[in-house]
Amino acid sequence: MENVITEVSKYLIILLMMIYTFSCFTVFRKRDIEDQRNVLRRQIVLMLFMNLVAYTVLFLQNNDMKILMMYGAVFLFIVVVQILYRVIYRKGNLLIVNNMCMLLSIGFLILSRLSFDKAVKQFEIVVIGMVLSFIVPVIVRKVKILKDLTWLYGIVGLALLMVVLAMAAISGGAKLSIEIGGVTFQFSELVKITFVFFVAGMLREDTSFKRVVVTTIVAAAHVLILVVSKDLGSAVVFFVAYIVMLYVATKKARYALAGLAGGAVAAVAAYFLFNHVRQRVIVWQDPIAVYDKVGGGYQVAQGLFGISAGGWFGMGLGKGMPNIIPVVDKDFIFAAICEELGAIFAICMLLVCMSCYLMIVNVSMRMSKPFYKLIAMGLGAEYAFQVFLTVGGTSKFIPMTGITLPLVSYGGSSVICTILMFAIIQGLYILREDEGEELERKRKEKRKKSKKPPKQNPPGGNGVSGGSGYREKTLEEKIQEQTEKSLNW
Repeated sequence: MENVITEVSKYLIILLMMIYTFSCFTVFRKRDIEDQRNVLRRQIVLMLFMNLVAYTVLFLQNNDMKILMMYGAVFLFIVVVQILYRVIYRKGNLLIVNNMCMLLSIGFLILSRLSFDKAVKQFEIVVIGMVLSFIVPVIVRKVKILKDLTWLYGIVGLALLMVVLAMAAISGGAKLSIEIGGVTFQFSELVKITFVFFVAGMLREDTSFKRVVVTTIVAAAHVLILVVSKDLGSAVVFFVAYIVMLYVATKKARYALAGLAGGAVAAVAAYFLFNHVRQRVIVWQDPIAVYDKVGGGYQVAQGLFGISAGGWFGMGLGKGMPNIIPVVDKDFIFAAICEELGAIFAICMLLVCMSCYLMIVNVSMRMSKPFYKLIAMGLGAEYAFQVFLTVGGTSKFIPMTGITLPLVSYGGSSVICTILMFAIIQGLYILREDEGEELERKRKEKRKKSKKPPKQNPPGGNGVSGGSGYREKTLEEKIQEQTEKSLNW
């Protein structure tokens, strides 16, 4: 009976996910605002029902009340977040809120399947991040000094990266994080935000060659420290974000092409300078050939086996063997999702990520001030490229980089900073709505002022009567007089 329920549930979960994903791209085709809100409310119902089905299957397999308690916590989390956003930020983008909750709930679900203790820890960290996220939009809207702290962002970012370089322990061949009071911090995740603010501040008004050179030097310093720390995945994310922001700010393709050429040269240099980079390229070329070697292709090969075993519809929750993939809860969580929930579900999840990115780009294009426009574009580029690196590395489309899947993978620093990035986007969206309302108010005032009473010649003035007190009748008065004559007749 349990096998039947698991088999039926996987098709139901896929169907619910497909409907949710389809609504992400059709909600704004609705002309009426109330119709849009109804679609967004249905998304919440789909999300909660999908989690109910999934956690019920896990409960039947494990017969552990903790699973149901986890569902209750996720249910309460989604409902509270949705209510608070509607109460506190009435102008907020609810589609971004829904997508964030959906991706977080997928992460909670797959982590509950892989390691329940890690799922609980991730949930606690997400709650803390979400509390902080309700403060960020207010800061973005009200604190106007943000655009004037350009060099502070750059100095803080470089300082944090230098701390990691000097104090971090080597993990997986790279210096990624430091431990303070038993809590691990990966500062490169926070620096992703300060880096974008620095570049936006530098290029918001002045895009002269001198300013571009100075900005490029500081951006290159960020990337160089990450390269020396052997955190090449984050280095690539920083590099791509800078190229995108530089092109958006200057509108000069030659800068972007020069940056890409420099990046290609740096990639070749990294191949010859760093042994672990060469090893990852060898694994990417043929993971089976180095399957049994230390640091070889075992992880990538097992990830590919899991993806192929899942097929289009997956093996069902609890029916696969994703735990045999090393670091599956971080770097290779996409393989676990494909194995148990299927490629169709995984593709829908990626489309939800794409929907988030498109909304971020939409916010950027509608911002009137260059500083905010560049911030949205930079954060969007970081988010989208991080998704690409994770999925590409797992599926062997590109060499593995060790990047986590935003909002889904296990990792406190990553999930908190991604939530804060989404909160910044919400603040920009609300700021754009405020600007729209202010512009509409000014237009209405202008229209009122333009409706002046007809100009009249004062008695004794320089009218056609020569100061006799007579004035020429207006067109409206002539029409009214003719109408009255016709009615009397």
